[in-house]
Amino acid sequence: MRHYEVNFIVDPVLSGDEVKSTAEIIRKDLEGYGATIVAVDEMGLRQLAYQINRRSSGVYFCIEFGCEVADWLGKFELSLKRNERLLRFLTVKLDKYGIKYNDDKRKGLIGSKKRREAEAAAAAAAAANEEVSAPEVVDLDA
Repeated sequence: MRHYEVNFIVDPVLSGDEVKSTAEIIRKDLEGYGATIVAVDEMGLRQLAYQINRRSSGVYFCIEFGCEVADWLGKFELSLKRNERLLRFLTVKLDKYGIKYNDDKRKGLIGSKKRREAEAAAAAAAAANEEVSAPEVVDLDA
């Protein structure tokens, strides 16, 4: 199975519902072509490096998908070009290292160091709370 990811930037002037429906339409198009969706990542509103269509920000999305045959990919990209709600898009074929990286990122093995430290601190605090709340056993025979 071949793995791909399509990254696209939606126009930020649209309402929140229109942005979500645009991403949903693209996801349904992929499923209509026979692709299996692996992950959908909404990265949110971000600044652009340069202006596109007089916009300085955009709503970023990344959809990872797999398919057996990719002869329909040209038609799919043509439909993305015609979509007026999108500022830019990029479709990339993933190699085995890209697939592993994305898996590890979803599992939390790769990412923000601060987030991992916060999760470790929360786990340590939860363990400390369990020790404190455990009832004390008193031996009455002694």
